[in-house]
Amino acid sequence: MSKGLTAAQHAGFVAEGLEGVVAAHTVLSDVDGQAGRLTIRGYAIEDLAHRAGFEGVAHLLLDGFFEDLPSDLAAALGAARVRAFAEVAALDEGLARRDPVEAARALIARLPDGDGLDTALLLLAAPAVFTPAVLRVAAGEAPVVPDPALSHAADMLRMTRGVPATDGEARALDAYLVTVCDHGLNASTFAARVVASTRAGLTSAVLAGISALKGPLHGGAPGPVIEMLDAIGAPDNAEAWLLSALKRGDRLMGFGHRIYRVRDPRADALKAAIRQLAQTSNAVPGRLAFAESVEQAALRILRDHKPDRPLDTNVEFYTAVLLEALGLPPKSFTCVFAMGRTAGWIAHAREQLATGKLVRPQSVYVGPRTKAAA
Repeated sequence: MSKGLTAAQHAGFVAEGLEGVVAAHTVLSDVDGQAGRLTIRGYAIEDLAHRAGFEGVAHLLLDGFFEDLPSDLAAALGAARVRAFAEVAALDEGLARRDPVEAARALIARLPDGDGLDTALLLLAAPAVFTPAVLRVAAGEAPVVPDPALSHAADMLRMTRGVPATDGEARALDAYLVTVCDHGLNASTFAARVVASTRAGLTSAVLAGISALKGPLHGGAPGPVIEMLDAIGAPDNAEAWLLSALKRGDRLMGFGHRIYRVRDPRADALKAAIRQLAQTSNAVPGRLAFAESVEQAALRILRDHKPDRPLDTNVEFYTAVLLEALGLPPKSFTCVFAMGRTAGWIAHAREQLATGKLVRPQSVYVGPRTKAAA
């Protein structure tokens, strides 16, 4: 407690959920919630999503944090996928029956807990290797060995489905991974930085990030968007279904964000990626048109019934539509989110290590006064 302040006075400084508290300086990402902008190391997320692959953006995030970072990350990441696959031998049917993010997390926990580039590459590779393996073993199928010559996105889709992805499908997943690679001090990134500040190691930091990400208020949210769309069923049902959900006090999944006061810029980046995918897929256009009709109905209803709250489309809505279009099951969505966000977690962990400062906030005690022991 600061000198001269009582507990009661100190209580006035508490920001619940750390709302508005600046906890770090970062060169990695800038989230402007008022203007609806997200920049990654100075680049607008919309530009990166359609002009840079995941390997390029991962290099952008990690640049300056590893002296031995190769200029071309694709080959190194491909080799890391092959190395990570060795841990799939520990995946039995019991573990595969768990929620995919829990099974993938257990396999990631087997990786060495270093701070160097080898560990970082293994961690980058792990979700793309372990998620397909978990899904296939749970379905009674054998895991598929990685192909280091493919892009990260293309190889993940091939390992999941057992057949090569089209170029359009790989580009769509690439756009998604780039879009979610980093997003300021969100809950999972802050958790990763806290653990990194103890010098526990990159694997521990990434495990902390995944554990925070799996919560339904964070990365566990896109899956329920599909449940909502399936429950609505047809455009004509949207308004009645959404109104009933609001009357029950349910949250409309895919709308509203803790930071953005306007439309989440990542939603538009993903919507554009889905439209590109629709040009090469017969199934996507109808589902996209349906999702857009639900989106418009939801935005109209939210403006009418919650005019005092800025509730616009967030990244979860079109994440769900895009990942579904790629044939990925909703139960895997959080794992795929982690596949992109791990690049951000590692970069933030290394940035936190560079400061040399242990994260140690204070709390204000509001319990009973000291009692004498009986």
